[in-house]
Amino acid sequence: MSEAELVLRSTRVVTPEGTRAASILVADGTITAVLPYDAPVPSGARLEDVGDHVVLPGLVDTHVHVNDPGRTEWEGFWTATRAAAAGGITTLVDMPLNSLPPTTTVDHLRVKRQVAADKAHVDVGFWGGALPDNVEDLRPLHEAGVFGFKAFLSPSGVDEFPHLDQERLARSLAEIASFDGLLIVHAEDPDHLAAAPQQGGPHYRHFLASRPRDAENSAIAALIAQAKRFDARVHVLHLSSSDALPLIAEARAEGVRLTVETCPHYLTLTAEEVPDGASEFKCCPPIREAANQDLLWQALADGTVDCVVTDHSPSTADLKTDDFATAWGGISGLQLSLPAMWTAARARGHALEDVVRWMSAGTAALAGLDRKGAVEAGRDADFAVLAPDETFTVDPAALQHRNRVTAYAGRTLYGVVKSTWLRGQRVVADGAFTAPKGRLLTRTS
Repeated sequence: MSEAELVLRSTRVVTPEGTRAASILVADGTITAVLPYDAPVPSGARLEDVGDHVVLPGLVDTHVHVNDPGRTEWEGFWTATRAAAAGGITTLVDMPLNSLPPTTTVDHLRVKRQVAADKAHVDVGFWGGALPDNVEDLRPLHEAGVFGFKAFLSPSGVDEFPHLDQERLARSLAEIASFDGLLIVHAEDPDHLAAAPQQGGPHYRHFLASRPRDAENSAIAALIAQAKRFDARVHVLHLSSSDALPLIAEARAEGVRLTVETCPHYLTLTAEEVPDGASEFKCCPPIREAANQDLLWQALADGTVDCVVTDHSPSTADLKTDDFATAWGGISGLQLSLPAMWTAARARGHALEDVVRWMSAGTAALAGLDRKGAVEAGRDADFAVLAPDETFTVDPAALQHRNRVTAYAGRTLYGVVKSTWLRGQRVVADGAFTAPKGRLLTRTS
């Protein structure tokens, strides 16, 4: 039997082979074995028996805007990673924009890492940014360990992170393809956005009309064409338009190296239910209609969409005005992503194994985090312990992110995270946190 310092035991452990009763052996922060439930506890090991609570691999969220440094009044590594840990997320990858400076040079990456180093309650990696004028910085950033490069095809909302037109997209993508890097893309076509009706005010229907599906569909089609041209790896961020799914499926069938994510808010909230003036529901691309949501769920089930991430994009409460045209666009979802997804998934007949595939295994694979995403020997001992049949009502005051604005306020959700473990150490249990134990991650291949 493998030596172990910790044995985590449950009647329900979600493994790559399915859910079963098991004892998980942990040594030096690594899972050394997954044994039958009644396996003897090795001499000197501490037994933690969580009974019928489900042990999941810690979630991996590859789309988080921490905004630190520079806009720490919006969010920061201390608060974001506490919210992640409270929600069963053990690894996040920080987006390169909304911080000052943005992560677009090696020096800027160094600043970001210095700020995060002693504040991370979970493991943290970093995306780089692809801007119109930083092609020469892309390879150095790749060599410094960023997981890939974020680009916008339409204005980002912050002046320091301009979008790429098609010529500059091609230039950046050619450079990234030269070292087989990954480009992750906010895909909305600026011409389609400019042509859409722009009407301010509190009515959600007007905002929805201002971000039409055609903007996503056109941008994704152009991205696919560029990916074919350079045989490049590309990833579509926060897909909301189900109309783009046939394009995506066809491209993948043709061998285009294309992956796709969507977000809990597109899968759990609908345009029909957004109250007037409730800009906590505003994000770009927008939450669309219920029929569109049904097709996104179908695409998750059949594998056309690979994974689910939060796109946690907070701001101060004053920026969430009742005018949808001017309010900050972003959903704050780190702490609630697992219960929100599980509530919707179970109602549609999905199992926790599916949620793990979308929010842990799939996201770990996207970022190349081969030590994350599964409860199996050789992986990091990162766990979320979940009571899947318990419910709670969302109280914004109980959230850990800095500005407690949420589109889920007052909703009753299934799935209470009882504890979260990082490399075999409990980092939060029943709302009580340890000191930060997260590490800063770099791409390893």
